[in-house]
Amino acid sequence: MSEHLRTALDLAASGVPVLPLRAGKVPFGNCTRCADNACGGRPNMKNPGSCVCPGPCHAWAAATTDPNVIDSAPWRRAWLFAGAVAYHPGGAGLTVVDLDNADAIAWAREHLPVTQTVPTTRGEHWLYLGRTQSANGVRPGIDIKSTMAYARWLGFGTGTMTYLPDAVRALASSKPTPPRPASQCLSVSAPAGGGECRHRTPAFLERGIAMAEQRITEATSGVHNAVFRSFLAVLSTHGRCGCLTEDHIARLFTAAQAKGESTRHCTEAWTNARTTLGV
Repeated sequence: MSEHLRTALDLAASGVPVLPLRAGKVPFGNCTRCADNACGGRPNMKNPGSCVCPGPCHAWAAATTDPNVIDSAPWRRAWLFAGAVAYHPGGAGLTVVDLDNADAIAWAREHLPVTQTVPTTRGEHWLYLGRTQSANGVRPGIDIKSTMAYARWLGFGTGTMTYLPDAVRALASSKPTPPRPASQCLSVSAPAGGGECRHRTPAFLERGIAMAEQRITEATSGVHNAVFRSFLAVLSTHGRCGCLTEDHIARLFTAAQAKGESTRHCTEAWTNARTTLGV
């Protein structure tokens, strides 16, 4: 039994939903049909695992406490190649405040109550008892992971977990609407029928945008390439159906800018992706 599988079973036994992560903190598509994001990727709250698979197999919706699933043949293979174990904080009744650098940690120490703390590669995870909505970039270097999100399991850390404070709930619910980049408009025309995504449903587009945001946000190296490939993936599927709006594109630009990309770099990546695909 691999170390990751053993950890996953131990966590599941304590009521923590788990899933395997590839190197780079990206979830597996836990069936062959979903390899390389073929089914559209990350599920949404209304329809978890809304691909054609018999069960949820993506990201937070795949997280489970069922040992029969965790030790099933498809997952057993994933554990062999996994880079880490992840868990769904909201499914365990928890919220993770992900502090990505020293400045973020300093802010948290001044404004948030002390709680259980887990060291990460670049910062700390602060764990609170209680769930809330998830949100990225609520402050510089700070993400909130709870419902509809997953976090890497890094151990139990130190300290005593306290109840989720209103200050964290306020951060998650009051993230300001980001400014729209000035040069991100599409020039493709909508297809007949009002521009509805002809590939599947509007939910399919939402999953694609959410997965692209997630891939950009979780890139730990090669951010330029991750941004370009994410833009390319969205445009290759939706660049000709007329369903992309400025709000969708602004979300992608915002995710890239939160990783340090300038508006110019975002615009160049978007233009290059369109040129590559001829859209």
